[in-house]
Parts: sequence; C-alpha cells; structure tokens
Amino acid sequence: MSLPVLVAIVVLGIALSVAAVHFTGGSEAATLANSDQALRRFAEDFPDEVTGAIRLTADAKTAFLELGRGRIGIVHSIGDCFLTRIVTAEDTKVSSADETNTILMRLTDFTWKGGRFRFANAGDAQALLKALEARHSDATREAA
Repeated sequence: MSLPVLVAIVVLGIALSVAAVHFTGGSEAATLANSDQALRRFAEDFPDEVTGAIRLTADAKTAFLELGRGRIGIVHSIGDCFLTRIVTAEDTKVSSADETNTILMRLTDFTWKGGRFRFANAGDAQALLKALEARHSDATREAA
C-alpha cells in the first residue's frame, strides 16, 4: 500500500471518529438544571460541607454556594464535566463588570483562572460580589 493511500485512510478514520463523537452528543457542554443539581454535584466532591444560598449564572454553567467561614463553593461546567472548588477571599480577585448583573472573578488556582459570570438578576451578582469583597476587607483588617 502506498504512503498517500495510508495517510488518506488514517485521516478519514480520525475524521469519522471525531464526527461520531460530536453527533452522539459528546461535544455538548454540561449545564446545571437547577440549584439542587448544583448542590448534589458539589456534595459528590465535598460531602461534609454545609451550604447556604446557591446562586446560578444565567447560562446555567456555574453555581456559587455559600459555605460560611469566608468560603464560597463553585460548581463550573467545563466541556461535559463539572469542576468544583472551594475558594476564599485570598484566592480571588473580584470586580463588577459594566453590566449590573455580571462579575469578573480571577482565581489564584493555576488549573482554572475564573472568568466572567453573568447572573439572571443583579441581586445575585451583587450579593456574591459583596460577600467576596467583605471577606477581602475582613482579611485586610485582620492582617493589619
């Protein structure tokens, strides 16, 4: 068999494999149906954590869970899986975006840098922003 024919067969095989995965739903991004699903997914990784308020983003790809003691739980969709994290004020840098219902969050975690999170209502965004900013000011006061 000649080399060009072999290359063509390999390329066609890879293309068909990728197409099969895509058309069977393998390239769909995971979303959270509701806050209960976010809570269940978070509990899989952190079963001993007691959560308070749960805030879902407008695109249903991220949930923020209040954990108490200055900590926030995050459930975030990456591809067809969910990433979970517990962050504190020291782990984050947050700011409000131009829109009233959007916050920008940067994390010190090298595996996930955070992002731009838009909420369905400004109240959820402001509550999360206030919780994280309050933790920053508390941490600064304790360090002084």
